Amino acid sequence: MIKIICVGKLKEKYLIDLSIDYLKRINKYHKIELIECKDSNIEKEALEILKYINNKDYIVTLEIDGNKLNSIEFSNFIDKTLMNYSNITFIIGGSNGIDNSIKRISNYKLSFSDLTFPHGLFRGILLEQIYRSFKIINNETYHK
Repeated sequence: MIKIICVGKLKEKYLIDLSIDYLKRINKYHKIELIECKDSNIEKEALEILKYINNKDYIVTLEIDGNKLNSIEFSNFIDKTLMNYSNITFIIGGSNGIDNSIKRISNYKLSFSDLTFPHGLFRGILLEQIYRSFKIINNETYHK
């Protein structure tokens, strides 16, 4: 299973629709779950995130200083990780980032860009890239 743990709840209908669309698309390939944690201070957010992490999860934190992958590399990363772990858990922190206690248990630090994105929009970008990865893995047309 792929889990995405996000700090904060989407309010904008267009971002909610975007997330729902990609969750449906991804579900055709792999089970996916999106978990929203309450926005708070960074320490409380970390405690909330920890409630949803299993010891067997491969944890990927989304961090600006993380490793950068192109779409092909990201699809290979997902494919290989799912061969070795039953769950990949992506963690998107809140506006203050991710607490060090969560960073310490991360198996992989991933960055999509040096740019800063709005929280809700980034959630859509991550979902789209996961969907693109499954299209690439299955040799289906979509990725160019």
